[in-house]
Amino acid sequence: MGSAMKYVVMEFRLFRISLGLGQEDFGRAIGYSASHVSAVETGGRPPTADYAMAVDRSYDPAFDKTDGGRFARMVRELSKIDNDPAWLREWGEWESEARLLRWYEPAYVPGILQTEAYARATLADGLLAPDEVEHRVTSRLERQRILTQDNPVPLVAVLDVMVLRRQINGHPGVMREQLDHIVKMAELPHVQILVVTEEAGVYPGLQGGFILATLPDGSVVAYLDHQVDAQVVTQPDRLATLQRIWEVVRGEALSRRQSLDRIKEVAQTWK
Repeated sequence: MGSAMKYVVMEFRLFRISLGLGQEDFGRAIGYSASHVSAVETGGRPPTADYAMAVDRSYDPAFDKTDGGRFARMVRELSKIDNDPAWLREWGEWESEARLLRWYEPAYVPGILQTEAYARATLADGLLAPDEVEHRVTSRLERQRILTQDNPVPLVAVLDVMVLRRQINGHPGVMREQLDHIVKMAELPHVQILVVTEEAGVYPGLQGGFILATLPDGSVVAYLDHQVDAQVVTQPDRLATLQRIWEVVRGEALSRRQSLDRIKEVAQTWK
């Protein structure tokens, strides 16, 4: 968590104390559990925009439905101090503490499995300035450490087979290196990489990839990537929909061993 967000966390805690409320009473007033309030105040959970709006809605007399209030503005403005956008920092906190990541991708290799060359090739399309490309590549590679650290995060990734076959900027060598890396990662005991083949036809999930992170308390948050930005999903109804889609998508995939064999087979086609 960046220094700006640490300041925001301290302000949330001091504000609650100034009201003379314990975490349970404060949480009840804003619609969150005491454990959630505690996690925010100790840095275990990032202070999201929704959380800030809930505090403002309950306690700021100048609350505005669009702009929020004191804390919503604080989270929004101070998040600009750090290099990464607020939604990425928010997700990074949850991703690193997850007890399980379930990741589905119909178009690209998941960022957590990308090689440096693949990441750079997919980002260097002329839409981003060179320094922004380098920043995003560095950030993406740093996030991958959660798979190789002493206590790695378990990952189950489901890929559409076209992810393995889509040429990147006319550089077949990039794809061969990338698929060799996927094979290496798939052989780790805490990583499963599953493939949905052409035989599945049109199936739920093709409209876009997503990630489901199971947190230490058993709750689930999701991440949706869009063309311009991304979104962290915490609403129960939307999470339920994504989890249903995940179950269908995983059901369409080959087994772990069959998937590894298919990845190796496709890797041989990239010379």
